[in-house]
Amino acid sequence: MSQLDIKESLRQRGKRLTRQREILLELIDRSGDHLHAEQLYQMAKERDPKLNRVTVYRTLKMLKQGGLVDELDLMHYDGDQHYYETRLKQEHAHVICLRCGKVEEFFGEPLQRLRKQVESHFGFQIVLARTEIGGYCSHCQVLRAREFEEARQENAPRAKKRA
Repeated sequence: MSQLDIKESLRQRGKRLTRQREILLELIDRSGDHLHAEQLYQMAKERDPKLNRVTVYRTLKMLKQGGLVDELDLMHYDGDQHYYETRLKQEHAHVICLRCGKVEEFFGEPLQRLRKQVESHFGFQIVLARTEIGGYCSHCQVLRAREFEEARQENAPRAKKRA
């Protein structure tokens, strides 16, 4: 979303693109990570020491209501923590490792096909689609397999004693 699009979206809601709002949008958009409010506050405070936590939370709420950012829970990997990302033009799925919390974004035609199937099947007009997929990344699959094997070996002597 361009700076002009952002300004226009805010203007339509009777809001200005203040320095604080600009800082937060830039941090969310350019970080490459999914950041929660406290992380955003700490990063924004480095750029504007006068910025306070309440302003960050109010701004996030306003940006979310204005359709400029999405609030995500990312499979509740980190409890009730919510993460923020700017609205992208292309929908995508979030693929979250349930062990290490790594988040990948998946873009592609399969998501568009799914959207069309849902619209067609239910006669539904989709305005917004969020897809989250939970599982284990390749690194964590190896660690889990190792842990399962170790647990199996620990339990094997106990099973023999009972027999």
